[in-house]
Amino acid sequence: MTTRTLGEVPTGCRERLIAHYGAKAHEWLDVVPDVLGQMAERWRLTLGGYHDAGHASVIATAADLDGRPLILKAWVDPTRYQREISALRLWAGGLAVDVKETADEQAVALLEMVGGRPGGSDWRQRETQMVAGALHGLHLRGRTRPRTGSFPLLSNYLRFEVLPRIEKRALSLDLGLWQPLVGDEFRAITMLEEDPRRSTVLHGDLYRENVPFDGNGHPRLIDPVPMVGDAAFDWAFWTVYYDLGRETSQRLATAARISRIPVPVIAPWCRLLSLDGLLYYVDTDDPRAPQMFEVLSFLSARGAGSDV
Repeated sequence: MTTRTLGEVPTGCRERLIAHYGAKAHEWLDVVPDVLGQMAERWRLTLGGYHDAGHASVIATAADLDGRPLILKAWVDPTRYQREISALRLWAGGLAVDVKETADEQAVALLEMVGGRPGGSDWRQRETQMVAGALHGLHLRGRTRPRTGSFPLLSNYLRFEVLPRIEKRALSLDLGLWQPLVGDEFRAITMLEEDPRRSTVLHGDLYRENVPFDGNGHPRLIDPVPMVGDAAFDWAFWTVYYDLGRETSQRLATAARISRIPVPVIAPWCRLLSLDGLLYYVDTDDPRAPQMFEVLSFLSARGAGSDV
């Protein structure tokens, strides 16, 4: 077995973590290579190299004594580590990435490498339907099994984070010709309400890169930001963000068919997330702002989405 030190964390990863967590990440980033080396010794791993991805952790590739590829992941925030690991264990059994080992005191975990390589396999047949089925399975598991750990509430996230930042940006940004649509949508989203009958443990971060496929062509969800709340939120997030600006209407229709939540119920949640994303992109000069405006316009033009 060869356990080597990885050296400094890649510059891009350092910059993302410092931007996300601020100055407190500096000291952690200086020591995390040694921590990963210690975990490799403990779990008898051969370290590969860094996988430069994500905004909340440092990720390295590794292999066990039998040569099986694995992911070694260290979190800056111990609370985020605890919630993510609790959710993955709740969903264990083919729906999400498997957790092999954990070190709670270090906020480090050893995870399965889905598809044998970072990012998973290239086998993505019937991708939309397969991912929708996996997401529905996660939601069913979150409803029927005891909830391990303590997850925050979607209602608090919306009330104390999402809606205040939407209001602040809607009032302060120069939106030009986009202002009328933003104003209309802001007034509409204030009437959104959760349905407690759909409450479950949510993934909360359904970007395409967080849904790798394994060697058998099955999606395995990774990197959740778990909350407890209305399943319509996850379906809306997947509809809008999974592949921004592409096949939005197909995902919305598939979400309604698989979840049995009607399109007119999911669509307003899509509009909330689209509006939040548009204002963030404008605020940060992100080039995806026009794409998000088109998505929001598409959803808004159909009102509750019943024409999709």
